[in-house]
Amino acid sequence: MSTRKLTTRIGIAMVLGVAVGAACHSWAGDTAAAKEVASYFSLITDIFLRMIKMIIAPLVFATLVSGLAGMSGAGAVGRIGLKAMLWFVCASLISLLLGMGLVNLFKPGLVMNLPLADLAASSGLKGGDINLKGFISHLFPKSITEAMANNEILQILVFSLFFGSALSWVKGRGHTTIANMIDDLTKIMFRITDYVMAFAPAGVFAALAATITVEGLGILSTYGVLIGEFYLGLLILWLIQFGVAYLFLGKSLGRLTRLMKEPLLLSFATASSESAYPKTMEALSRFGVPQRISGFVMPLGYSFNLDGSMMYQAFAVLFIAQAYHIDMSFAQQLTLLLVLMVTSKGMAGVARASLVVVAATLPLFHLPEAGLLLIMGIDQFFDMGRTATNVVGNSLATAVVSRLENATGAPIDDEALDSEVEAA
Repeated sequence: MSTRKLTTRIGIAMVLGVAVGAACHSWAGDTAAAKEVASYFSLITDIFLRMIKMIIAPLVFATLVSGLAGMSGAGAVGRIGLKAMLWFVCASLISLLLGMGLVNLFKPGLVMNLPLADLAASSGLKGGDINLKGFISHLFPKSITEAMANNEILQILVFSLFFGSALSWVKGRGHTTIANMIDDLTKIMFRITDYVMAFAPAGVFAALAATITVEGLGILSTYGVLIGEFYLGLLILWLIQFGVAYLFLGKSLGRLTRLMKEPLLLSFATASSESAYPKTMEALSRFGVPQRISGFVMPLGYSFNLDGSMMYQAFAVLFIAQAYHIDMSFAQQLTLLLVLMVTSKGMAGVARASLVVVAATLPLFHLPEAGLLLIMGIDQFFDMGRTATNVVGNSLATAVVSRLENATGAPIDDEALDSEVEAA
């Protein structure tokens, strides 16, 4: 299926998902019945996401090792990694500052006017395990099999760095059998990705239908202002990122934006960065980014460059403080920024990661954990926006690093490639 056809089908699936979800919510009548109906939609989404997770670990391993084996040496790896991390740190700082600035400007939590007596409530989320020491130790896998089974992207990346570097050394001495096998594995994984992505419209439809069936369209109007302010922040963040990327990519940024439509729709509709990963890699390849760079920078970005998630965390913590009329001084907010810069790097592989990070942060500033209940009900809508933003940030970072390496080659002819795929 061509990229344009799949993008169109995903868009149609999103509209149908909202419409069918609204009809089912009206028909169900009560929450229990709505959840029962939604569970059948969720089954389709779960199957699609399971297929996506099935290919993530071997795809990351194959693309990263193949890329490293093609690099000239450790100097190239270090140089690319340094440029990528510089972008990641700057983007993270901008994301946090923007989130904090918008909450201080709009003060969306003040309308809640909640009493501190509600502190007894519990969200059920615990975040005590997310800290710098735990994050550093978690970097290194006890077993690569376990890391792949759990889709621990950062652990797979660490193992792949060792494997790819060793393979490059062996390849330099004339032994190319394993390197050729890894290249073939990469091609196989991209073909499997095409098969899995054919189910994307069904997964997108089911994800939105399930959410609207339970929550109803009213949830969009009830929290409309809060959601609108958050998405305004995401829009500003996108404009900043695209503005900086334009300085490096020039007019070719327009082509990259067009190529990213499909991964963005996928990530937004499913609220899953994993669902967009294969198509993001394909879009970058079409743009002309060498596999050796995209295969290294993208997995790294999944752990260090979650811009949308970081902005959400700053937004959420200060929103909760405002809801309970707890004043946070400038010094406290500065401390919050530094804390989130560290704790957010442990998000990869954590279920409902952004909420868990917020739960870990609230006790540090004596804020009520019960405040999470204010946003948990609509977290799906926040998650859709922040996930799409994460995909945008990582895509731009990879393209810019490629350009800085003077490695962005001639773009692939989309029409020719689509015709070739369809003919095959």
